[in-house]
Amino acid sequence: MKKIILVFLFVPFFLTAQNTFQRYFADSTLRIDYYHIGDSDEEIITLDQFYLQPVWAGAETKLIDPFDNGNYYIKVFDQSGKVLLFSKGFNSYFGEYRATAPAKKGIKRTFHETALIPFPRQPVLFKFYSRDKENNLQPVYEQTIDPASLSINSENRAAGAKAYSLHKSGDAHKCVDIAILAEGYTLEDSSKVKKDFRRYTNILLNKPPFSDFKNKINIYGVFKPSQEKNCDEPTRGIYRNTTLNCTFNSMGSPRYLLTEDNRTLHDLASAVPYDALIIMVNQDRYGGGGIYNFFMVFTTDNVLSENVFIHEFGHSFAGLADEYYSSGNAYDEFYPPGVEPTEPNITRLLNPPKVKWQELVESNVPLPTPWRKEEFDRIQTDYLKKRREFNEEIARLSRAGAPSEKIAAKKKEADALSVKIEKTLDKLIQTEKYSGKVGAFEGAGYVSKGMYRPMLDCVMFRNGDRPFCKVCARRIEEVIRQLCDD
Repeated sequence: MKKIILVFLFVPFFLTAQNTFQRYFADSTLRIDYYHIGDSDEEIITLDQFYLQPVWAGAETKLIDPFDNGNYYIKVFDQSGKVLLFSKGFNSYFGEYRATAPAKKGIKRTFHETALIPFPRQPVLFKFYSRDKENNLQPVYEQTIDPASLSINSENRAAGAKAYSLHKSGDAHKCVDIAILAEGYTLEDSSKVKKDFRRYTNILLNKPPFSDFKNKINIYGVFKPSQEKNCDEPTRGIYRNTTLNCTFNSMGSPRYLLTEDNRTLHDLASAVPYDALIIMVNQDRYGGGGIYNFFMVFTTDNVLSENVFIHEFGHSFAGLADEYYSSGNAYDEFYPPGVEPTEPNITRLLNPPKVKWQELVESNVPLPTPWRKEEFDRIQTDYLKKRREFNEEIARLSRAGAPSEKIAAKKKEADALSVKIEKTLDKLIQTEKYSGKVGAFEGAGYVSKGMYRPMLDCVMFRNGDRPFCKVCARRIEEVIRQLCDD
């Protein structure tokens, strides 16, 4: 097996951004695979492998991340360590694990992760940063990468996969490149996978603000047949042999759907250029997950799949926070009190009446902004109780080997309840005094008290066919522009 070479470069300040890239980077990608190990108090980075991928999908003129978002950052400096050449913020599966109860008890786990950087032409200093409890970036790991001293793994890691061009707008550097990876489709599902690729491509391209940037987006589909359909469902005693090893019950939440098979994920994705990764799971169960600048997962055939798809892409593409504040996720103090979150769409409102989206707030909107939260909470709490009961009953029936018709009927009943509750909450929110206004509405980021979201409603707050709020839409537009050369 061939191995990888690493390179990075020094950028004189008088050079233009375009000249910087051409002088110090090659138009290809250095994929750095590493292990992220630890618990809530300790984390360790160890290098695994380096790979050469043939195209750099990002912009050539915008190499420095301007958003200050994400629990982690990678930064590439010239060999002296004084000139920053490239940076990117992100979240990770490990970052979510360290907020759980087991991690707080000192139980260490190991996760495989990947950093993508433009391939450098000379030695560079690679640094990995993690945020402390005050959200300040602290160095965790660094290593000089010398492409002349390392071998590069340049083999075809996507062998056996078929790639589809679903929407092509232009050059990879001038467009956002999105890869949709099929999961849980067998060879017999070849027609369905193409239909699902087209369906969700159209959904994304017709959702504002993405619809305003159709000519700045490339979308690819990648399909490598799984041995079995669907994915793992541990609470139901179901395990399936699939290409990307996606599983429900991630982080202890029955509806949270992710994969820990990061190496296979990036191997498969290497069939195409990519800035963003989407895993499309051939499954009718409600669920999904999205991690900023990492990947997202959704199921295709649930009554709420289209909403989940858009919601999770908001997480993974733009680093948007969940705006709901009741959750089954096993997080403990994900957002510490008294610390302002880095995500653009939630706030602790530490300096009222000022808020970080102040320029979008009209003068007649008070901060914090009143709404009928108690009534909303009563309806939501009752629904969550019933949803848990449905999940437990479906899991019990599945483990007991009940007839498929009986399980399907129970699933249909659960879906109908979800739709009914959303309609009830729609009426409540639409009649609020400040509905449609930007303010600071209490309840966001899994926190009921002391955390605020920009608008009453948003796809990041509730299920159903609803828009991104103005703050979320603005950040999506900013990320699109950051990934595209002008």
